[in-house]
Amino acid sequence: MNAIKTGLAGYGFSGATFHGPFLKTMEEFDIVKVMSSNPEKVRENLGDIEVVKDFDSLVEDPDIELIVITTPNQLHYSMAKKSLQHHKHVIIEKPMVIDPAEAEELIALAEENKLMLSVYHNRRWDNDFLTIKKLIAEGTLGEISTYEAHFDRFRPEVRDRWREKAGKGSGMLYDLGSHLIDQALHLFGEPQFVMADVFAQRENAETDDYFHIILGYETLRVILHSGSLVADQGPRYKVHGSKGSFIKFGIDCQEDDLKAGKAPANENWGKDKKEWYGELTVIRDGQEIKESVETIPGSYSTYYQSAAEAIREGKPSPVRGEDGLKTIKIIQAALDSNREKRAVYLNGE
Repeated sequence: MNAIKTGLAGYGFSGATFHGPFLKTMEEFDIVKVMSSNPEKVRENLGDIEVVKDFDSLVEDPDIELIVITTPNQLHYSMAKKSLQHHKHVIIEKPMVIDPAEAEELIALAEENKLMLSVYHNRRWDNDFLTIKKLIAEGTLGEISTYEAHFDRFRPEVRDRWREKAGKGSGMLYDLGSHLIDQALHLFGEPQFVMADVFAQRENAETDDYFHIILGYETLRVILHSGSLVADQGPRYKVHGSKGSFIKFGIDCQEDDLKAGKAPANENWGKDKKEWYGELTVIRDGQEIKESVETIPGSYSTYYQSAAEAIREGKPSPVRGEDGLKTIKIIQAALDSNREKRAVYLNGE
């Protein structure tokens, strides 16, 4: 496979932590240019790479085949649209865009130009989520009745960054909420209704830093929760079904390893701490049986491997634009539910 000539738009936390390391180390990609206001940081991490200040330098470069967009949320739509218009494949950092209409336009544009449009919902490849997905697929827990996922933090001080500034597309729901929503939709599909409580809980907070969402299915309830004032975070996942339950503490180690500068290619990559293995409780012959379940290793590189195969071999995108649209629709329904103080039915009931 010839290396895909790639332009990276943005080199803040996301670009430097979740994208740069994979684009640098995977032979399927060749970083041609990086759009950044901090060339020293880029070259320190990625080597002697051309750094540009304007987005046009990426989209107008005829050698670039793929543009990876890691800029603030409000820029995703305009940058993705311009990239597709210049016949570039596109990967957009989650959330895909802010409004569903923007996502629909980008999907149509990508289809018209036969280009890959993908959303970087990397948390599908967290070690804990991969383990839960396998347990559900194998029927170990039976018919799922309750699925509860938390993405909590203890950050009492409001920080000076765009995600915590007032404005469309900022806040916890668009940030961590898009991860939890995408995971739930990946497992269970579209719900019948959405109920949500979304607000700013910390002193001096300018945008939402707390959400509690319920996705309603026939006999299943999906609970998605995030707070910024949670010192003792408890289980990250609680899944209950007709045959048993699975409880999982701890969080996938890949983000911390990437922040520490570890290369995503070592043999222990994505492996969980043994003390964080989840506990499975099942009832067999009327007896309660508890056992530890070894966590499947996480693998964000699988996303990029699949993206390369989608571009070079025409295989399915790892996360389609349509998937990004579904997540944005749930976010919009959650905001509507919070504002109107009611359940929002997706079929209009």
